[in-house]
Amino acid sequence: MHRIQQFCLTGMMTALAALTASQAQADETETTVNSYAAGYVAGFTCSAVFNANKSAEQIREHELTGIYSLIEERVNTLQAEVDSEHQWVRVKYDNGARERISVWRPRLGCVDLPVGATVNDAKLVSRPFTEQPTAKDSGAPWQQRHPINTPTGNTELDQVIAQAFSKHYGSGARTSAVLIATPESILAEHYIDGFTPETSQRTWSVAKSIAASIVGAAVYQRELDVKAPATIANWQSPLDPRGDITLEHLLHMASGLDSNAAGNRTDRVYMGGGRVADTATATALEVEPGSRWKYANNDTMLVMRAVRETFEDPQDYLKFPYEALLDKIGMQHTFLESDWNDDFILSSQVWTTARDLARLGVLHLNNGEWQGERLLPANWLEYISTPAPAQPNEGAPGYGAQWWLYNERFPELPNDTIAARGNRGQFLVVIPSKNLVVVRRGYDIAGEPGFSEHDFVRDILAAL
Repeated sequence: MHRIQQFCLTGMMTALAALTASQAQADETETTVNSYAAGYVAGFTCSAVFNANKSAEQIREHELTGIYSLIEERVNTLQAEVDSEHQWVRVKYDNGARERISVWRPRLGCVDLPVGATVNDAKLVSRPFTEQPTAKDSGAPWQQRHPINTPTGNTELDQVIAQAFSKHYGSGARTSAVLIATPESILAEHYIDGFTPETSQRTWSVAKSIAASIVGAAVYQRELDVKAPATIANWQSPLDPRGDITLEHLLHMASGLDSNAAGNRTDRVYMGGGRVADTATATALEVEPGSRWKYANNDTMLVMRAVRETFEDPQDYLKFPYEALLDKIGMQHTFLESDWNDDFILSSQVWTTARDLARLGVLHLNNGEWQGERLLPANWLEYISTPAPAQPNEGAPGYGAQWWLYNERFPELPNDTIAARGNRGQFLVVIPSKNLVVVRRGYDIAGEPGFSEHDFVRDILAAL
């Protein structure tokens, strides 16, 4: 018999009939929200077990606490059944009447099956890769690597790093990893207990900047034109104004599409087992493309959907990011997860390590070249770092092409500082003028002040 583990997710039991204030604002029914909670537990347990080799205790502590208030109380009432032989996770809900399934695949991580699917459907998901790369991180390209979890010899820098693992940079901060590097050296690398350079965790919206890098690879290697219409198949009626939305509009978070009041809430895809093709492509135009900046997960999913539609074979599309970019720079512990229709959910659902994120940063410090091979257009760093015509409100960083810009809005940092930023305190900061990359990973608590990457990077620069 194959081995099945029961991960009991204990916590305070609350009455499921009562909706919290945030839940009451949602359009979803009680059954749908229950499905979201089950899908969240199934998906995160699957990814944490098979991508990151985490224990049940680590999953409870890191992945299932301090999370989205809509589902947190429900999550604590659910059990995850893990089939280690067939590499799937099942979570039953609504008193066992229904179930959610998440299935792991080599390189691609976990895919959440739709409501109504059973474990018998796991065999139907695409599997373009048959093997997972070696489990040990090579340490390349860094010629020098400071020993993990040891003082750097720079007292001021060591103090800054120690503060990163406290509440100094945010009362809700829970840091899991810090890495500071140049293209030649890892200057500092620290992890919490139980984490190693091979321990991946979810990037959340840092994935958007990874998506931009994949688009850059498609621009260079497949002659994709960011100024051209996105050519989403669902928008091709002559009467459809969405046909005027370009890839650049999507990269700039300026599609003009209706993404509801909170553009970062795409629960049906993230937790509900929905397809990108049924959700992101279905929204109507709200304002003229390019006229408004609005942070929207759908814009990122749509730009990747547009890249997909340039491929005849979806299997080739699933392999492209690895063959064209990730494998080239050694991101061997990165999992780009997709929906069950083979659309990447690159607005959020990537699992990767601190070192792999630092490698992506080094690629940009090297202006898109890796060991003499060009992977991104020569002007790609300049392109993603150029402020989009429509910008976020003052008080936040500026925005380029799926990267945040610190420019004149944050004078304490170099004007060319860019960052990939994600929920729960995920940060990849790239400073070309300092030839420096800073990575911070975390499990910050939702609803509390999170980790201030701006203050952290400011203090690192002062220490260096």
